[in-house]
Amino acid sequence: MTFPERFSNLPEYAFPRLRTLLDGHAPGGEPVFMSLGEPKHAFPDWVGRVVAEHAHEFGIYPPNDGSPELLNAIAGWIGRRYGVPVALDRQIMALNGTREGLFNACMALCPEVSNGKTPAVLVPNPFYQVYAVAALAVGADPVYVPATAETGFLPDYASVGEDILARTEVVYCCSPANPQGVVASREYWARLIELAEHYDFRIFADECYSELYRDTPPVGAMQVAYEMGASPERVVIFHSLSKRSSLPGLRSGFVAGGPESLARIKRLRAYAGAPLALPLQRAAERLWADEEHVEVNRALYQDKYKLADEIFAGVPGYMPPEAGFFLWLPVEDSETATLKLWTETGVRVLPGAFLGRDTGTGNPGAGFIRVAMVAPIEEMQRALIQLRDCLFG
Repeated sequence: MTFPERFSNLPEYAFPRLRTLLDGHAPGGEPVFMSLGEPKHAFPDWVGRVVAEHAHEFGIYPPNDGSPELLNAIAGWIGRRYGVPVALDRQIMALNGTREGLFNACMALCPEVSNGKTPAVLVPNPFYQVYAVAALAVGADPVYVPATAETGFLPDYASVGEDILARTEVVYCCSPANPQGVVASREYWARLIELAEHYDFRIFADECYSELYRDTPPVGAMQVAYEMGASPERVVIFHSLSKRSSLPGLRSGFVAGGPESLARIKRLRAYAGAPLALPLQRAAERLWADEEHVEVNRALYQDKYKLADEIFAGVPGYMPPEAGFFLWLPVEDSETATLKLWTETGVRVLPGAFLGRDTGTGNPGAGFIRVAMVAPIEEMQRALIQLRDCLFG
């Protein structure tokens, strides 16, 4: 019996690796879990009522692309948030969590050959692991582009060699960035879109943290492309209710882009997708139409930003996050620091090395730990103080 070789060099996923690193060691205090980006803030209490009111619709096969009402709510949100008009039936599709979309979009849109060569898929390094697996699944070469302090913690895709750009078909870009918490500016998106127009590739903009920010709403990739008059096929965006509404278990997101891109994604999903149950779509419909709960959620994270800034004031290399809910803290060695923190305090974080990939210049995540500020603020305050005193004291 033989197996495909394309995944043979794929490292184990980050969280099983974390369990291997830590679970053989007793925690040094009451455990506080800050490794997984799973929001813990309360979601609106009416969500359960909406699901219950539509429970009879569990007996109906849900629309594969999303109900008309949900798509209308999403289109309305895109218009309000980014000022971009989108066609319900041709430019939006509901997702069962954005991980599905980020993977399947590459399956649907990356060709087998690019200018007579193996296509390249450019990926930030460190990165959300699904990007690289999607590239490998379509037989493309994942090219890891460093997102370091020298590049403002966003990848400098223009620095990639001409030979690679000439066969690039997809570029993944996450803003606000996981794990670093930086935001791509309007100028950054414009430069990337111009590069995409020149080399004829698509940008997959992972914007799942877009509604958690300090002061100014992050500009969106589709927004900038629209303002520039770029081809609507140039950018495909991905959004989620997981962070915006503190509902990771709802598994509700969407993908939006040009009509041809969405037609191809929908065609694949008709065979390979798992649409969201209709009662959950009804809840998602209302959530995309409501901003009050998002403002409450955002304010809670803004309080956490301020607290983290106070606790880590004076710590060399501390970078206040612009958005999202992660701290990206510099350490000498991420695995050593993670193990020390767990065995001495019980605070559980994620080594940055598990989010990066070794390249010729090293692993750009190896000198950082990722800390998810998802716990209640009192618990988070205690844990961050323990972290600071253990690793930086």
